[in-house]
Amino acid sequence: MSKVIVGMSGGVDSAVAAYLLKIAGYEVSGLTIRIWISSDGKDSRCCEIDDARRTAMLLDIPYYVQNSVAEFNERVTRPFVNDYICGLTPNPCIECNRYVKWGRMLETADLMHAEYVATGHYANIIHLDNGRYTVKTAIHAEKDQTYMLYRLTQEQLKRTIMPLGGLSKEEVRNIARKVGLDVADKADSQEICFVPEGKYTDYIEENAEVEVPGEGNFVDEDGKVLGKHKGIIHYTIGQRKGLGIALGRPIFVKKINASTNEVVLADETALYSTKIICRKLNFLSIEEPEIGEKVEARVKIRYHHSPQKAVVEMLGEDRAMVSFEEPVRAATPGQSAVFYDDEDCVIGGGLIVEVME
Repeated sequence: MSKVIVGMSGGVDSAVAAYLLKIAGYEVSGLTIRIWISSDGKDSRCCEIDDARRTAMLLDIPYYVQNSVAEFNERVTRPFVNDYICGLTPNPCIECNRYVKWGRMLETADLMHAEYVATGHYANIIHLDNGRYTVKTAIHAEKDQTYMLYRLTQEQLKRTIMPLGGLSKEEVRNIARKVGLDVADKADSQEICFVPEGKYTDYIEENAEVEVPGEGNFVDEDGKVLGKHKGIIHYTIGQRKGLGIALGRPIFVKKINASTNEVVLADETALYSTKIICRKLNFLSIEEPEIGEKVEARVKIRYHHSPQKAVVEMLGEDRAMVSFEEPVRAATPGQSAVFYDDEDCVIGGGLIVEVME
């Protein structure tokens, strides 16, 4: 009987993952990683300990809690705040998965002599003929979470099980109802786990270690001043609503210049680009290509983006250019570009650092 540590968030997905592994014959233990505590002492939605503990009791499995608040602050929340101050739009879940959640789950697994860790992510882990591991999109694309997993290492994937890759959300809820789990109809979290009311700007202002940029100028693509903005942390590329400026036509955020505290506005046509530059690369299904090598792929530039045909070219060490067959809308520095093959497996991905005109 193989031992497995299941990361339990207190939600229905991780609860059903633990149940499915138990009935499959694994020796299952539940683990909640405490990653954040709000000012009123409550846990984030990613680590609702009471619900997770109650689920473990119903499933009759051992349950543990590990404190990773300091590590989460260092790896996730502090970079999140700093990125926004620098005019970027980060995706904190991607870094959290690799450096906090999987790091701590595997550390606990080693202490408990468990071979595997498991999560309730909607994705499939594939062991390829070339010996490498990757993630493949879930059967039900609307819940696919592979975009959030491209930063995982080969060792992390090798020891991970994801039981929900072939199930729909409703199938998962039905299993939970059948088993009698209290979290069967618990709502999914739709927001950043450490921002309780979804007001990320308030969080940034309360937790910044440097001065948060204040009012500045809205400018057009030629630098002409169009009006005043309330601070660059309030905007992201492609935004139209909430600008607080009327020009008599639809206008969008094209670029954020942290160095000049300016937000560039333009017509929607200016949001489209065909080339982006990526760094912080991580490759799953293949070894990192040689400099100058090109890889054909389908590329997502945000979580809810449909993959678009592109060519990924290695420009140097940890630097790649993605050239799209058709222009993509609102590529955003700070977000990730994730590369897929024709079999819906993740080739790799990287952080968008530049959008070429």
